[in-house]
Amino acid sequence: MNKLYLKSQIAMRQAEFPTDLKKRENELPVDCGKIVTIPGVRRCGKTSQMEAVVNSLLSRGVPPEQILWVSFDDERLVRMSSEDLNQIIEAYCEMYPDIPIASVYMFFDEIQLIEGWEYFVMRLYKHYSKNIYISGSNASMLGSELKSALRGWPLEEETLPLSFREYCGFKGIKTDSWLEADLAKIKNAFFAYNNDGGFPEAVLTDNPLHKARILQTYFDTMLLKDLAEHYKLSNIEVLRYYLKRIMANLTKPTSVRAIHGDIKSRGLKVSKDDLYLWAGYACEIFMFLRISNYSKSLQKTESSQPKYYCIDNGLRDAVLLPRSDDDGKKLENTVFLQLYRKRTPLDRIFYYQGKGECDFVVQRGTEIDRLIQVCWDMEDHETRIREINGIAEAARATGCHNLFIITAEATDEITTDDGLTIHVLPAWQWLLQ
Repeated sequence: MNKLYLKSQIAMRQAEFPTDLKKRENELPVDCGKIVTIPGVRRCGKTSQMEAVVNSLLSRGVPPEQILWVSFDDERLVRMSSEDLNQIIEAYCEMYPDIPIASVYMFFDEIQLIEGWEYFVMRLYKHYSKNIYISGSNASMLGSELKSALRGWPLEEETLPLSFREYCGFKGIKTDSWLEADLAKIKNAFFAYNNDGGFPEAVLTDNPLHKARILQTYFDTMLLKDLAEHYKLSNIEVLRYYLKRIMANLTKPTSVRAIHGDIKSRGLKVSKDDLYLWAGYACEIFMFLRISNYSKSLQKTESSQPKYYCIDNGLRDAVLLPRSDDDGKKLENTVFLQLYRKRTPLDRIFYYQGKGECDFVVQRGTEIDRLIQVCWDMEDHETRIREINGIAEAARATGCHNLFIITAEATDEITTDDGLTIHVLPAWQWLLQ
């Protein structure tokens, strides 16, 4: 690695600060004494979250020269080995010999692309600086591997695409007003958000064709770089078809066995074991998040068919093309992402499937905290009865009486024959709670 290029990148990034940023709900901690890891799907705003820390440091009087920022999503740096990483510190110290390295704030963007990076970071933390921020697009590399190497020192700050509140902020829509005109804007924004998703670059793009191209590019990058290249997968077309099948099956339990049979019937070759691995890899790069069927038996929960939720509705639409009957599926996906975004370390999210179904069972610690059903509208009598019966059955099975049905627009309070109270809320209101 040419040390001159490293110096050039460090200097260029310092010259670009401070950055003009849209505000996010959650800010990264500053001076917490831990390695701060920021895992999340590509292009969801991880870099901007770190740039917000830099802006905060500059506002406190920290000079730009005291900030070391290296982006590894660069073909010249991807070729680095773990042994080369020390040249970054050497290059910085040659640039600023009078700045104590212990006072330097270090930002490493997409560092997981370098094999063996965690030991470099551990060495920095132990011997040089306690101000280290790391972003990456792979859950396992910024989770178990780093935690194993650093024995619990990292602080994880997972980042997702924009929440609805953040989406409104990016669009300049007030969410703290009860004026009729403002509420109308919020409701209209919800319908757009449920379709468009929350990738910041796409949200800030008004041209629908340009937006679709951006999101299709994200999918192709995840497919070719994060999955095929990183995990050394060669069966690209089967992988592409498989990911689309999972996306199309949104809100339903997914049978890998059934998809495998479909792929075989098309004359394509792939093993069931590979399909199980690929689904896990897709979750590790945050393309999908999965949940299991709730049961008091751990064995039944672990052996149940999972449901896969897509990290972004806009991404899914760009890949599959939108369908007229998808509004309810996308609403359920939106609700799941909010539950996942706002979960505490004690929370686990399941679905319930018995004779009836309930979309989400939220467990906090050892207790079931909430049951949530999602339904686009309940005007049809059969739909209304099905949704009520499903959540009521789940309430009897779990003992939880904190019951909600999230809809596109309806507000109601339902009392069942056996005395259960179900709160019906419009999604825009629930998302802003």
